[in-house]
Amino acid sequence: MKKHVTFVAALHIGFSIIGIFGAIALFFIFNFARSFVQDVDVANIVLRFIGIFLPFAMITVSFFGLIGGIGLLSYRKWARTLIIIVSAIGCINIPLGTLVGVYSIWVLMQDETIRVFN
Repeated sequence: MKKHVTFVAALHIGFSIIGIFGAIALFFIFNFARSFVQDVDVANIVLRFIGIFLPFAMITVSFFGLIGGIGLLSYRKWARTLIIIVSAIGCINIPLGTLVGVYSIWVLMQDETIRVFN
């Protein structure tokens, strides 16, 4: 099971790094899109809200996934709990996030894995 835990940690670290870069790109894309609707107040407000909220949510989940993945590599008990939570949230991201989330939850809920973390 240690190989599975290491693989789950690597998956979360990798996807978290991609998520952080994606959130930064999304922030700039929405700000660029706002330049096209400067005259329309409602569109400007909506794009500003989405352009701040969505990247912030992505960076938050990615940050916790990165910290949890690093913690999993050193078999920290808190990291197991954190990655289970991040994996459950990641299941919203269909299809890849669902696959990673279900696999991570499956690995981290096994009795053998629980014994490794205790």
